[in-house]
Amino acid sequence: MKINLIGAGSDLGVSKDGADLGPGRLLKYYEKDTRINTIIEINKSKDIIKSYDEKDLEKNLNEINEFNKRLYDEVLATKEDNILPVIIGGDHSIAIASTLASIKKEKQLGVIWFDAHGDYNTFETTRTGNLHGLPLAATNGLTKRLNPYHDGPYYKSENTLILGGRDIDPWEWPVINDNNVKVFSSEELKENDIKEIVKESIKRVTNNFKIGFHMSFDIDVIDPEDAPGVSVPAINGISKNLYFKIVDEILLYKDYIKSIDIVEYNPTFDDNDKTLNIAHNTLEKILRTFL
Repeated sequence: MKINLIGAGSDLGVSKDGADLGPGRLLKYYEKDTRINTIIEINKSKDIIKSYDEKDLEKNLNEINEFNKRLYDEVLATKEDNILPVIIGGDHSIAIASTLASIKKEKQLGVIWFDAHGDYNTFETTRTGNLHGLPLAATNGLTKRLNPYHDGPYYKSENTLILGGRDIDPWEWPVINDNNVKVFSSEELKENDIKEIVKESIKRVTNNFKIGFHMSFDIDVIDPEDAPGVSVPAINGISKNLYFKIVDEILLYKDYIKSIDIVEYNPTFDDNDKTLNIAHNTLEKILRTFL
């Protein structure tokens, strides 16, 4: 199988700076790697004046849509060529483009969101206006102003699953529950058999192994002691060892994986490249699995 690495250098969805630098740091490892079909880099415009206004509940909406339209087109073109897109973010708002481009091609998919956060806020529930808190809801068609460029199907909420959630807003939970989105908490991952949780997760999102799925790896699912280089760390996360155990287990179901993203590595907050190494090792596991 051929793989395109697509860098998505944007931090427009989060009030902290630096996540836009993550893709470039990671892609440097692959500039001369003959395993990769091609490397595509999309970066936010240097002319953008980013909004940090606490009263602005639609921060950088137009800029995010413009960036994601470019990313959407590249992911869709990759899939049209029957090449696996592996997208390197950037904050999690970039996954609006990666997920929707994938289902545009596939017509029907599930999604696993391996993340400390639910990212299931809507424009009606967000308290911060940081739009990286809305992308999973966008995959289910609940925030269509975040994807005006998409005219294809959306992910069904019953095929949508959050793995490792622990920092989910109280006002976010009703939206998650009303839409029947399954959540496995970080504590459940620590306390239960990982093989069974991953199998149950993939069975759900693939509609009992009948469809494929998009896999979204958010590095902040890991405890900040192990992965400090993220924009919004959440305490009591899983260890990096457990994280990689779960990654390995998910990749056993490679035949169902139709697109992948790795997001939220922010070098500005890293410590001795701890988080860079985790992101790099995640990508290496993906490449060894598919190539």
